[in-house]
Amino acid sequence: MSIAVCPGSFDPPTLGHLDVIGRASRLFDTVVVAVLVNPDKAGLFDLQERQDLLAEVTADLPGVTVTTFSGLLVDFCREQGAEAIVKGVRGAADVDYELQMAQMNRSLTGVDTVFLPTSPQLSYLSSSLIKQVARYGGDVSELLPPAVARALAAKLG
Repeated sequence: MSIAVCPGSFDPPTLGHLDVIGRASRLFDTVVVAVLVNPDKAGLFDLQERQDLLAEVTADLPGVTVTTFSGLLVDFCREQGAEAIVKGVRGAADVDYELQMAQMNRSLTGVDTVFLPTSPQLSYLSSSLIKQVARYGGDVSELLPPAVARALAAKLG
């Protein structure tokens, strides 16, 4: 059985995230969506909220589970029995950033990273940009799963 980990902050989960998770679920038997505890980032949604939102919006994807982790990703991958890390990339800047981490992760544990390019119509999306636009009253509901759009609207009032 093939297992992959799809890590991220997911603050909030976007249609871009769902695109990558959905495509990964067709490549691997099990995809563990791992919500990162990042002490360097103050999230809009707390860890439990992000986990709950992701669980709701991925409920129809076979083989997808959602959990949280802290510490080294490769340690988490080892605990899960994962053979791959799945990362969505939007462009060259993402590849440059992610490639070093992929090489480090492989050297530490032999876990490979699979890069999935985002769908072109979603390549401009980022959680940070969505939060920024939403804070200024912009309508970002078309860029988010409906449950996430509702949660974001409630969070920002």
